[in-house]
Amino acid sequence: MPVFTERMPAGFPGNISRQADAQVEPTVAASAIAFGGPVQLDAAGKIVAATVEAKGVYGFLARPFPFQARALADNALGGGGIEAGQIGDVMRSGYMSVKMSAAETSTPVKGTPVKVVFTATGSFVVGDIAMSQGVAVPGCIFMGAPDASGNVEIAFNI
Repeated sequence: MPVFTERMPAGFPGNISRQADAQVEPTVAASAIAFGGPVQLDAAGKIVAATVEAKGVYGFLARPFPFQARALADNALGGGGIEAGQIGDVMRSGYMSVKMSAAETSTPVKGTPVKVVFTATGSFVVGDIAMSQGVAVPGCIFMGAPDASGNVEIAFNI
């Protein structure tokens, strides 16, 4: 059994951390999306990775359980996602572990607004989840500091 000398990991991207509080709906993906990534709806009502600021954030792509990826690398913590045409679960309300941008240098505290980057600047890329860059997602806050891998819990529409 592993021993955590610093802090226990904060989950992995797309993992719904408090099942009883989650509202999740199945949807079809129009493009590839990473687990834990913010999503939007396209004109046909399918989900796509969040890239257009005017559309806002519809939800976050939840990791299904149990899950066995096609590639062994996708089974590693933090890997994987869905491809176009696949059915995925979108968390519309609840608590989830997501991956913060590797470019983020600030550490969020509980209650800090979650931001999504819609315009690439510096080391931040479109779709990154951050604290210091991007557009605040209404009703979405960080629930504490990220772990050593950059995974952090968020609350969305609670």
